[in-house]
Amino acid sequence: MTIATPYQPVDAMSLWWLGDPEAPTLIGHLQFVATMRGVSLRYDANWLRQGFALSEDLPLRDHVFLPFSKDSAVGAVDDARPDRWGERIIRTFDRPARLSLMEYLYFAGDNRFGALGVSLSDKTYQPYATGPLPQLPELDSIETSITEIFAGAPVNDRLMRLVKPGASMGGARPKALIDLDGAQWVLKFCEEGEASDTPLIEHATMTLARECGIQVAETKALPLRKGHAVAVRRFDRVAGKRIHSLSAAVVLRACAEDLSYPALALWLRRKGSVKTGQAAQDMREIFRRMVFNILIDNNDDHEKNHVVQMDDTGCYHLSPAFDVLPTGQSLGFQQMRVGQDGTEATLDNAISEHSLFGLTRAEAAKEIATVARCVDGWEAHFTAAGVSTSDLNQLRAQLDRPFLRNQRLAW
Repeated sequence: MTIATPYQPVDAMSLWWLGDPEAPTLIGHLQFVATMRGVSLRYDANWLRQGFALSEDLPLRDHVFLPFSKDSAVGAVDDARPDRWGERIIRTFDRPARLSLMEYLYFAGDNRFGALGVSLSDKTYQPYATGPLPQLPELDSIETSITEIFAGAPVNDRLMRLVKPGASMGGARPKALIDLDGAQWVLKFCEEGEASDTPLIEHATMTLARECGIQVAETKALPLRKGHAVAVRRFDRVAGKRIHSLSAAVVLRACAEDLSYPALALWLRRKGSVKTGQAAQDMREIFRRMVFNILIDNNDDHEKNHVVQMDDTGCYHLSPAFDVLPTGQSLGFQQMRVGQDGTEATLDNAISEHSLFGLTRAEAAKEIATVARCVDGWEAHFTAAGVSTSDLNQLRAQLDRPFLRNQRLAW
């Protein structure tokens, strides 16, 4: 159900569970906390009896949970907010009379990432209406809409329908939601003024990661009049259900751990399924992803770009990897801590805390060698994916510089 009346700023809304979108369940009550410019949560009595803790800092208690810092929502609710592109769309199109985090949460609409929903009513689920998803034949229109947004074009219904603020995969880059092959995909475009065909490079990097044994979200490179868009299949939508998904930022902050790969591995051991062996697989997987990010020079591997998802038993597992590509900065460090030498982007640092990933040193070395051999063939893979000569030349200067090439060859 959607609302038709104009929005007026309110300080209270409701949070809903949409695991089965045909049967929304009230989770609790959101409140704007003006002193922190944030949003709090209090569970509803029925959720306290029948629900689950949304994150570890939101245990099932009759209590008002306050945001951890200014300009944030509490616990798992913070992952329900739109990304920077989504916020831009809300500022450009919706223009609410007040522009607080409460408005950003509400105007993200029903297509937000994960299984949480925000409604004005606590009686029925009434999300902000964003209209139907565009179809593939409208790709050219979506590209034109992105250009018009950058140019400050007047708001119209066509732009509002084609460009969505909901899915938060990929930070500030322009994006839209689209139906492809009967599933929802996120379309990602180049940023304004970007010279490289970044979407095609992302597709090439993601498919290279798959060849390296990493579980990645499915991608498609879609040609535009100039360059490409990359379509990323949503992994928070499965067989008509929505999957509860949390960023590493939320799960590590909730248990007061540092934002690091080793801490995320230990969290997966504690919250993953030991019985099925999924926890051990995920610990090895996050080690492999860390090594790949180092060697492919992905310095944008921050805690929002790692996601865990809850299964039907209440255990958590790693989501497919997403938003993985060379950043072009050659910084020599990662966003998350790698090992004993902090965020330093070296394989020696990566192996320094191998035991925290459930690996012996020999097992960790084998993982590194496998990924290093795979990444060493990056240029042939990117060429086969259609990456242009000019982009290959720029990437070669970045990925084959001695700092990275020597590390690849050493293993």
